[in-house]
Amino acid sequence: QVQLVESGGGLVQAGGSLRLSCAASGGTVSVHFMGWFRQAPGKEREFVAGITWSSGSTDYADSVKGRFTISRDNAKNTMYLQMNSLKLEDSAVYYCGANPTFLLRFIPSAYRNWGQGTQVTVSS
Repeated sequence: QVQLVESGGGLVQAGGSLRLSCAASGGTVSVHFMGWFRQAPGKEREFVAGITWSSGSTDYADSVKGRFTISRDNAKNTMYLQMNSLKLEDSAVYYCGANPTFLLRFIPSAYRNWGQGTQVTVSS
């Protein structure tokens, strides 16, 4: 069973940058896609970015395209989310998830495993 641990969140001013990390351990052999989601108070969990582990193909939500970059380090079983030009509306708890599918990669309920989340707060 895969375990996921996020890190790298914090408080940053608008226009600043953060890099989130998601370290995976355990039974990662069945993981084909990993994604970043975020959830703000009173809102549903939404897809931010994802990566197909084997190929490195990426997906981004329109709201972050051009500002965020997802990447992976296969040797470390770790994926990253580089967040630049942060906006107030980026404030949320960010979660990484592991998904054995590809077609359902944008659907939160399709993810079998989640990390505990890391808080990102963007201030003016």
